Amino acid sequence: MWEYEHSVETTAAREALWQHWSDMATWPQWNAGIETIDVEGPFAVGTAFTMTPPGDEPIRMRLVEIKPGESFTDEMDAGDFVVRTQHRLEPTATGLTRIVYRTEITGEAAGHIGPELGPQITADFPEVLAALAKLAEG
Repeated sequence: MWEYEHSVETTAAREALWQHWSDMATWPQWNAGIETIDVEGPFAVGTAFTMTPPGDEPIRMRLVEIKPGESFTDEMDAGDFVVRTQHRLEPTATGLTRIVYRTEITGEAAGHIGPELGPQITADFPEVLAALAKLAEG
């Protein structure tokens, strides 16, 4: 298994952050790692979507877990490996909100795919979380 986690703390309300997450069609407005997104249904478990990173091939994914106002997980199943990214909102002891992105690559091919693909997937997490926090604080 390969794993990576990044978090930021923000003054933004969890409700504001959740609103931006649950409106998937607007993700490219604050996530520079998404050129286009095609969502095939509501923000609900089982909904499939295709994201296209700038200058790259489209990636087909689906929502596999949602805890409204708290977290959601998306998954890309490539057969011999699976990429799951959990997005969480956590309260801090100081009244802030911690935004957490955690990616895990599991499966038969994870040992050699993870170290190559994982850093490519997660490289922009600091910028993406900062942009989301700034937008939600606005």
